[in-house]
Amino acid sequence: MLRKPEWLKIRIKASPETAAVRHLIRQHGLHTVCESARCPNQNDCWGRRTATFMILGTVCTRNCRFCAVASGKPAAPDPTEPVKVAQAVKTMNLRYAVLTSVTRDDLPDGGAQQWADTIQAVRAVNPDCLIEVLVPDFRGSQSALQKIFAARPDVFGHNLETVHELYPRVRAQADYQCSLELLRCAKAAGFVIKTGIMVGLGETSAQVHTLMEDAVAVGCDIMTIGQYLQPTPAHLPVNRYLAQAEFDEYRRWGLAAGLKYVYAGPLVRSSFHAAEVFDHQNQAGLKMS
Repeated sequence: MLRKPEWLKIRIKASPETAAVRHLIRQHGLHTVCESARCPNQNDCWGRRTATFMILGTVCTRNCRFCAVASGKPAAPDPTEPVKVAQAVKTMNLRYAVLTSVTRDDLPDGGAQQWADTIQAVRAVNPDCLIEVLVPDFRGSQSALQKIFAARPDVFGHNLETVHELYPRVRAQADYQCSLELLRCAKAAGFVIKTGIMVGLGETSAQVHTLMEDAVAVGCDIMTIGQYLQPTPAHLPVNRYLAQAEFDEYRRWGLAAGLKYVYAGPLVRSSFHAAEVFDHQNQAGLKMS
């Protein structure tokens, strides 16, 4: 087993801000990907009174070998969840809210209606808040995607997660081309498009280059790149830890390939500093136009 470098060892410090966010989440009966996915940035984000809300429960119908979210048979969606999320966003006074979910292959629409209801509820209660979504693939269902599109989030995100060649080992229940097509459809619908990947799973730099080119070809504007961290011994082991200099090189390659903004670093995750990332790509878009 590889020894984790010092720069990846996170010291958790309790604070009034993190306690307040934890209380709010519990009070509203909500869930966050920060907790369910064992995100290393939870202390940082909660300390700034931000969180990524995870809808449709905490149990995923898939079992990706990199992900800490529980897998199994989920409960039925909570019909009051959209309003609860909207009220939590208001209480936290968020100017930028990030929503994600488990994958719900058990539902006829993959949970798309709950997604749409939540986006609409957040916007109704918080009209000045920007909304970023990080959606599952809905098995490529166009009718499910149209429900999300109709709710008009400000940023549409879907993670490729890893290079095409590693899908059989890392995301056996997903399809690389299906994810690319989903991103292409979202771009055609007029959204700012965001995707994210992990590195350190055994990919080559050439494969990452190809992924970046594929992402640009379907219209991606923003890409996040972070170090894969093994959540438990039962998950895939880390193949390699990358230094910041390698992330900087990936960032340069991504920008050269045509992405507006690339956020790359060992602890970077899809929704980490999401508002700032959105602002940066906005500024980059203005400069390019």
